[in-house]
Amino acid sequence: MSKYPYIPHTDEEIKEMLDVVGVSSLEDLFSDIPEEMKMKGELDLPASKSEGEVFGYLSKLAKKNKTTSDLACFMGGGAYDHYIPSVVSHITGRSEFYTAYTPYQPEVSQGTLQYIFEYQTLMANLTGMDYANASLYDGQSAVAEAAIMTAQMSKKNKIAISETADPQAITVLRTYTHARGMELVIIPRDGMVTSLEKAKEIVDETVGTVIIQSPNFYGYIEDMAPFVELAHSQKKRYIIQSTDPTSLPIMKKPGELGVDVVVGDGQAFGIPLQFGGPYLGILAFNKPFIRKIPGRIVGQTEDMDGKRSWVLTLSAREQHIKRERATSNICSNQGLNVLAATVYMSSLGKKGMKEVSYQCIAKSHYLFEKLSGLDKVKVLTDRPFFKEFTIGFDKDADEVLAKLEENGILGGISLSRIDESLGNGLIIAVTEKRTKEEMDTFVKTLEEVL
Repeated sequence: MSKYPYIPHTDEEIKEMLDVVGVSSLEDLFSDIPEEMKMKGELDLPASKSEGEVFGYLSKLAKKNKTTSDLACFMGGGAYDHYIPSVVSHITGRSEFYTAYTPYQPEVSQGTLQYIFEYQTLMANLTGMDYANASLYDGQSAVAEAAIMTAQMSKKNKIAISETADPQAITVLRTYTHARGMELVIIPRDGMVTSLEKAKEIVDETVGTVIIQSPNFYGYIEDMAPFVELAHSQKKRYIIQSTDPTSLPIMKKPGELGVDVVVGDGQAFGIPLQFGGPYLGILAFNKPFIRKIPGRIVGQTEDMDGKRSWVLTLSAREQHIKRERATSNICSNQGLNVLAATVYMSSLGKKGMKEVSYQCIAKSHYLFEKLSGLDKVKVLTDRPFFKEFTIGFDKDADEVLAKLEENGILGGISLSRIDESLGNGLIIAVTEKRTKEEMDTFVKTLEEVL
């Protein structure tokens, strides 16, 4: 046997393979690697342990993490601590689903195709758009994929995105555009919202895509109408709205505003925070884009016996069509997360989803009013917000966040980490899970530390 028990090949098998490729030893096999790049000696690993010892060790490591079970979470920025009905994990944990992946053989993937079809229908209805695809990796990749899609439609290589959009989405988009030789321009903010005047200067005839996030990264609702009008003032120029899907049940649908494409992250719909992922990228759009989208479209039909069934109507990835005609290299939808979002939306229904939205508004505004009443808290803007808002203060934000954590609270995102010009302060998110007691503790702690 090999000296390494986790490698399945015996010494005899290794020798046989080396003989076939014409080298005498493993060292000869890797002779092209410079000596100074090779590791000398054994790996610095502890002695092997039993299964019980490994579980004990990993349990100790896991306990070093503090989760939303230990702390009241007021952090947001695209990932939120919403309540997840128990039915979601009950369904997604079934053996038929928990290995869900791409429907490579649609004819024998009817269950997977059906819940994707249901998800697409629910998401199209929620956004007011004609269609929704079978998901992207996360909200950031959805922004980038939508931008490339609209650029292909406009045949213009210049994209404008608001400074108030998710900084991570801007970073991902910058990577995409750089690799494709496209130009990305940033529309400056005016306070905590996008500057319409600067947008009018920047969005000229060379720009084919405009991207606005509303509610934006700071939580504030953008006035989408003038940006839609600006984008559509020239033919073949499109506007993308990035949004928080939990705001859509009670706000005017992007489709009603004349938006061309809607993107976002579906994490809030039944998907745990999971220390940062995986999540669910939303992409909804109108009919003209149907043959330019990344991902898949599932359709409904009848089989030879007249029974309702589902088919993969459109799949525009390189595995299914000519590589040069592929619209994207996105290789799979987040199948299990699509199912979680579908179960979440179905179980809450219209009334339940509206209730979540209303509670987010009511609770976030309660906390904002309490915090804005503190002497040393600065109100940075009076713009309307959904479930996130900003406050400013003179004390170092990291000190404030540390004190809040001592009192069982994840206090938010430091403003200065997003933009140093904003000074010390926090972006605070309030979901329907937060209680009056938790919010009052937040206020009391902040008053003491400031």
